[in-house]
Amino acid sequence: MPRDQRYLLAISGGRDSVAMLHAIWHAGYHKLVLCHLNHGLRGDESDDDAHLVRQLAEAFDLPFELGHTDVPARMKEKKESMELAARRSRHTFFAKCSNIHNCSRVLLAHHADDQAETILHNLLRGSAGLSGMPFSNQLQIPPAPGAPEQPLQLLRPLLHIRRSEINLYLDHHKLNYREDSSNREAITTRNRLRLKAIPMLNDIMDRDIAVSILRAHEISNAQQQAIHAILNEQNLFDPQGRIFLPKLRQLPEALQLSAIHQYLKNKKVPDLSQDVIARCHSLINDPNTAKVNLPGGYHFQRKEKRLFVTPSQPSH
Repeated sequence: MPRDQRYLLAISGGRDSVAMLHAIWHAGYHKLVLCHLNHGLRGDESDDDAHLVRQLAEAFDLPFELGHTDVPARMKEKKESMELAARRSRHTFFAKCSNIHNCSRVLLAHHADDQAETILHNLLRGSAGLSGMPFSNQLQIPPAPGAPEQPLQLLRPLLHIRRSEINLYLDHHKLNYREDSSNREAITTRNRLRLKAIPMLNDIMDRDIAVSILRAHEISNAQQQAIHAILNEQNLFDPQGRIFLPKLRQLPEALQLSAIHQYLKNKKVPDLSQDVIARCHSLINDPNTAKVNLPGGYHFQRKEKRLFVTPSQPSH
């Protein structure tokens, strides 16, 4: 990451984001904007979080953006889970900060233990492969009225750092941070994995399973890169970017599934599970099926020896 660029730094006031701020500042990244969102979930505790972040902004002489949202109201209105409503509220807030500061780069404090939890969570949900968080990815947020459309680049500089290393760093530098009491409550799926499932698996296996999960993820990534290289040599797409079915049929089934998964991922289709990929794969040989419903309001369909994605509701 270039040191002379500006970055939005998502900071909750908790141990991970406070450690990231301290470490990245002392690594020479001084063009930072601290961005803190009050989710409306923890009453006075949230006010104390914001107070600490404001103190940090003053101590480091950095711009500070404070936002407020009502996650419970959004959950009710949008029929979303708490995790999804909170995440989408944060993304909307980051987009607002991006427009204010003309900066699309957002630093997030996800670390290696978060990565292991994400991989395990996705695996249990039926994801296609050992999918986790990338170091960098782009996120398209619907712009506010009158605002330019600009994708956010999410960056995770701590993704290879273990939680234990972060704790040692905080102790060594005697850094103050806020403890989020909700992190100790086994309510959300992620919290239940962190607080119950992973400790139990550690006990059963008599080892730190995060090490094995992260190693398996690295191996899976290397294998996926090799598969993508093979697929890129097959010239599977027509000039309009649609999959040419006769060429796809010539591949082994495993490569057919990987080609469909890669294509849907490039088309930004969300929540790609093994079941979704299998249903899409049925279009290759099932003459009675010409269209498959996809998550996110899309269809995958076959027409004139082509496979392609279309929106469920054509835009007008």
